[in-house]
Amino acid sequence: MAFLLSLGRIIKFSFQDIIRNIWLSLITVMILILTLLSVNLLLAVRAISGAAVGTVKEKVDINLYLRTTAERDSIMALKARISSLSDVKEVRYVSQDEALSVFKRDHVNDPQIIEALRELDKNPLTPSLVIKPTNTDDFDNLINELNKIDDPIIESRNFEDNKLMLNKINAITQRISDVGFAVSLTFMFITLLVIYNTVRVAIYTHRNEIAIMRLVGASNWFIRGPFLVSSVIYSLVSMLVVIFAFFLFLNLLQPYLETFFTGYSFNIIAYFGGNFWAIFGLELLAASIVNMLASLVAAGKYSHV
Repeated sequence: MAFLLSLGRIIKFSFQDIIRNIWLSLITVMILILTLLSVNLLLAVRAISGAAVGTVKEKVDINLYLRTTAERDSIMALKARISSLSDVKEVRYVSQDEALSVFKRDHVNDPQIIEALRELDKNPLTPSLVIKPTNTDDFDNLINELNKIDDPIIESRNFEDNKLMLNKINAITQRISDVGFAVSLTFMFITLLVIYNTVRVAIYTHRNEIAIMRLVGASNWFIRGPFLVSSVIYSLVSMLVVIFAFFLFLNLLQPYLETFFTGYSFNIIAYFGGNFWAIFGLELLAASIVNMLASLVAAGKYSHV
């Protein structure tokens, strides 16, 4: 009973401190909101970039261009040999006629190219085998395996172009993550400073009350308790505002993502909704712990009046 009574008083004193220092409390909450928003924006960027990379990687394939004189039986034998490789997901044969049809379709709005094709007496394109890797992370292994295949019907290969493109995609993704992480750390550091100074100001404001509490035998935890509770309240209020604002932002963003990821099922709202407690629950816990530690350090340093 005594514990519940003390807890009730601590919570009461905490709300009194927040109201008495309302402007400082609002600044603290705003900094926390910016910190949590930066973290969630980083998560959103990582999710979107991951989906974009996955989309691009799905379109990445390896082309083995074959000689026009290659017989169909030889082509099918080479196709079967490549299909047996563990790193190969699919092998598709593209004939000369099919390659020409695709080329014309891709350049239908380029009259100069279409006219140049008409002036040619024969199909300038070659048949090919289009190879899709099982896992683009093992792209190098697949290239090494394909380089070991020395078949006379193979005319050329386009390995290095795709490898270079994948390396650029991975580099861009890593750079985005590094920048977002640096921004989040900056806001976290600012949050610690703000919480620390908020507690220091609150202790200075209530220095006379704290002195009286010590005279009547109040424990350190009873004196520091309101500041710890305030830290949790700041975190909770900030988290609620962030959840509302962030999901509003995601609803505005989703139509643009649907346009970008045409033909692919990627829903950023579903991603955060499906991982709601894992993301926002952990963020609330982390924010509360960090803020309580800052409050505890400040209260321990300045409450000795």
